[in-house]
Amino acid sequence: MTPLTTLAEEARLTLANLTGAASDLTVPSLRLGVTGLARAGKTVFLTALVHNLVHGGRLPVFSAAAGQRMTGARLQPQPDDAVPRFDYENHVEALVGERIWPQSTRQVSELRLTIEFESASYIHRKLGPGRLHLDLIDYPGEWLLDLPLLDKDYAAFSAEAVARARKEYRSSIAGSYLEELAQADPKSDESEQTAQRLSSAFKSYLSACRADTHALSMLPPGRFLMPGDLDGSPALTFAPLDIPADAGPTRAGTLRAMMERRYEAYKTHVVRPFFRNHFARLDRQIVLVDVLQALNAGPHAIQDLEIALSEVLSAFRPGRRSWLSSILSRKIDRILFAATKADHLHRSDHDRLEKITKRLVARAADRARFRGADVDVLAMAAVRATREATVRHQGQDLPAILGKPLPGEAVNGEAYDGDTEIAMFPGDLPENPDSLFKELESGFEDTQAPLQNTFSELQFLRFRPPELDTTAEGLTLSLPHIRLDRALEFLLGDRLA
Repeated sequence: MTPLTTLAEEARLTLANLTGAASDLTVPSLRLGVTGLARAGKTVFLTALVHNLVHGGRLPVFSAAAGQRMTGARLQPQPDDAVPRFDYENHVEALVGERIWPQSTRQVSELRLTIEFESASYIHRKLGPGRLHLDLIDYPGEWLLDLPLLDKDYAAFSAEAVARARKEYRSSIAGSYLEELAQADPKSDESEQTAQRLSSAFKSYLSACRADTHALSMLPPGRFLMPGDLDGSPALTFAPLDIPADAGPTRAGTLRAMMERRYEAYKTHVVRPFFRNHFARLDRQIVLVDVLQALNAGPHAIQDLEIALSEVLSAFRPGRRSWLSSILSRKIDRILFAATKADHLHRSDHDRLEKITKRLVARAADRARFRGADVDVLAMAAVRATREATVRHQGQDLPAILGKPLPGEAVNGEAYDGDTEIAMFPGDLPENPDSLFKELESGFEDTQAPLQNTFSELQFLRFRPPELDTTAEGLTLSLPHIRLDRALEFLLGDRLA
């Protein structure tokens, strides 16, 4: 088994932490990681966070802003020259100017925001105004699923991946890959054509799993779905073979040896640099979770999401923050799990969405708390695209949401043009979230129908970003949200006290 980090890597991390600690003596910094699986809303969250801080948004639960102790926030030059800058200006123009959702996260990016504030402490106020560099690190959540691979050899990875592909709810999606797998002999001579066919079929299977119909989350290797400039390289041209986890030694020159070599190259050139250069340097983390998409897709998507979130957190380095630990081995001392798109539901369902999310991340959260990290869960919408209303239907008052669906969205065969506002009742989440998981914990015998019936009446449309409100004095307000201020208070509040 390969250790997650080698002694040499830990030494490099300690040296980087020492350099960072020296610069923090003048202005302290906080590195906040922002991640989530596909379409969870990472880009929207970051854009809304910066827009509300810079433009003085409505943040009543964020104590530094509510108490008027935060005197300003401004963007700063990129601190890491080798990391792409998060394109805040274009993203906010898409949201505010064009009223379209910005493009999703495809690579690691970073943005530095400097917050100026007055301390709540009398003694610290006498020392002068405070400043904090907030470094926002945006990265695809799929890449997190790669980190556990560092502790797995090729045989273990293959055994797990093939077993998942053969599960009843995946086998039909993985049909082409399983056909190629059946024809591939791991002991045969290495062949570039065979490797390409297997890799292509495996990548197509992973991509199909991520589609809205299935909404599955356990899809390592993550870079297969977002290859970037490594597309077509040998390090991304491999696939799991049908070999047991305890397979014996590999004979040189075989297909298995070829795949194994490329798997190790993937870990060396793709996974380890991400861990060393970005992930291991985080102080705090928010994980955005699209629970509603999983609920729409059914019980297997829910179970898959629960497993993925547990795997994701197993790669974290949680722990209690101290001056010494920030130098020797940086720890993530606060983790926030946020169920996104709360504006797709009436506020009466927000508590239920939060309870379902807590249940999904329970095992992962308990593990982080045991190691000293603070963990919180909330339902939020970084940008609120709807408003609430009450509509009368068949003599009954129903809680509804109002908004303009994106062009092409449809309900009951009626498609919308993007300019028509509608009122809709999205349905109610169950009051007791445990009812969703009892069947999952006891297996899937006769559970598909009950769970599907539970959510058969739920409908979630994609709405256009909102038009910004304007005050009587003509000032344009910041992007509206649901509980973004609560997220900021948990993630930053103590550092601005």
